Amino acid sequence: MTLLEGRSLTIAFGGVHAVDGVSSEIQAGELVGLIGPNGAGKTTLLRLLTGVLRPDSGRVLFEGRDITRMPIHRRARLGFALTHQIVRPFRDMTLAENVTIAARSLAPWSAFTKVNIEKERQRALSLLSRLGIGDAADKPARSVPLGYLKRMQVARALALEPRLLLLDEPLAGLNYAEAARLADLIVELNASGITVVLVEHNLGEVTRIARRLLVMHNGAILAQGDPRAVMARADVRDAYLGAEAHA
Repeated sequence: MTLLEGRSLTIAFGGVHAVDGVSSEIQAGELVGLIGPNGAGKTTLLRLLTGVLRPDSGRVLFEGRDITRMPIHRRARLGFALTHQIVRPFRDMTLAENVTIAARSLAPWSAFTKVNIEKERQRALSLLSRLGIGDAADKPARSVPLGYLKRMQVARALALEPRLLLLDEPLAGLNYAEAARLADLIVELNASGITVVLVEHNLGEVTRIARRLLVMHNGAILAQGDPRAVMARADVRDAYLGAEAHA
């Protein structure tokens, strides 16, 4: 079943088409890697799909329903969750408090709403433990290393009870061991029933865990399919080598 679909999505900044007529489908239960050289349009496409940006033209559909103009908070209630490349926690709050705030954003609120603080805390602790950082739950975000913050950000996304998890470079800045551990956790989340779209520059890990790759170049889809077959293509290799040669 097609869960998320972009149809002819286009957006330009200052006359430059960051995403140029891109159409793509994400099937329920997939773990899709979205890759490409710097400036290819990956993050922009992710933001179009999640509603952070609105396309100049084209449509976004969720389970066949047009959500192109639907605001972000309503998409979250449909089951969207997005993590950003740069982690922006509430730095003076603990990891548990950071996760609790995300969970609370889903709850309907009124002046008469009764907040079960202990229940919310236990849920946050459970999510942090699931991500392997329960030992740091009561530490302020400013005091923990990047690897912990990356996992906390995923826990914060999971607090939204997503059906679709969109991750923007979750492995960036991590060492080899940290990246491998977080990649394995992403596989576990996908196995639990969450559809995952992963934007990532760590080609070793993304090709290891993704079931399908989408490769972007110059704002368009260059290739898609089985990770090994895609990475063996000459045009994909040229896109990366060309980007590195001009870096």
